[in-house]
Amino acid sequence: MKEQVPPAEANEIYRKLEERAISESNDLNRRISHCRKCTRGDYIPTVGSGHPLADIFLVKYQPHYLEVTEGVAFFGRSGSAILKSLERLGIDPLNVYGTNLVKCHDVSRREGEKNCPLYWLEEFHITHPRIIVVMGKPTLEVVNRERIAGMKKLSWNPGELQDFTAFCKALVTPDIDASLDEEKAKAEFWKAFKTLGDWLRDQPPY
Repeated sequence: MKEQVPPAEANEIYRKLEERAISESNDLNRRISHCRKCTRGDYIPTVGSGHPLADIFLVKYQPHYLEVTEGVAFFGRSGSAILKSLERLGIDPLNVYGTNLVKCHDVSRREGEKNCPLYWLEEFHITHPRIIVVMGKPTLEVVNRERIAGMKKLSWNPGELQDFTAFCKALVTPDIDASLDEEKAKAEFWKAFKTLGDWLRDQPPY
């Protein structure tokens, strides 16, 4: 029988992992904030928000106005909608990390999709989540195109759990930003997103 790690030792291991993740995340956010790879205006790029060792990793396509003004992903309407959805599913928002695939609002699609994927891949590597939620078809297309070794191609099957890596599941949903102003679109997003609650309930309690 495999010997269990004592709780004090396990906590110390996690603390060190957390410190390293925070340091790596801060360094990445600094590089993103000063990025000039694309031709952009005065708005600064958006950085990710949430715990850098979160089990749940949310990625949508591009920041909207309030996110741009604050420089933080999921700030504003989309963030409020996600928080309400997480609360309804009984998911602790402190266990969630969210980011934009394209970091700037005012860059061309060609430039953004060329220069930004390395950033979200680094965020994914730092966070090492157990599930990734890919929001919207444009996001899915880039994730599939820019995936690295060990990442499986995902299908557009909203609400269906898929394998992404050996250690991470994937859930595809409609774009949250495009789902806020129309009741049918809200219903379609929720129908897909609520699978996250089913996934969490099936996880072992350790």
